[in-house]
Amino acid sequence: MTVFQALVLGIIQGLSEFLPISSSAHLALAPWILHWPDPGLAFDVALHFGTLLAVLWYFRAEWIALLVAAKDILVKRRIET
Repeated sequence: MTVFQALVLGIIQGLSEFLPISSSAHLALAPWILHWPDPGLAFDVALHFGTLLAVLWYFRAEWIALLVAAKDILVKRRIET
C-alpha cells in the first residue's frame, strides 16, 4: 500500500465514521473498487484507533470536566462517611 492509498482510505474513514453509514464497509469496498490491494485488518484497526484518539482530543475539555467531577464526588462521599 502506498502513502497515497493510505491517505485516501484515511479520508474515507474520517468522512464516513460519524455518518449513519458503515465506515468499515467503505474501507472494505474502496480498495476493491479502485483495484488496490487489501490493506488488511490491522490497517482498519489503526484507522479506527486514530478516529478514537481524534474524538478524545476534540472532547478533551469535557473528559477532563467529567473526571474532575467524578473525583469531587468520590472525595465528598469519603468525607461524608
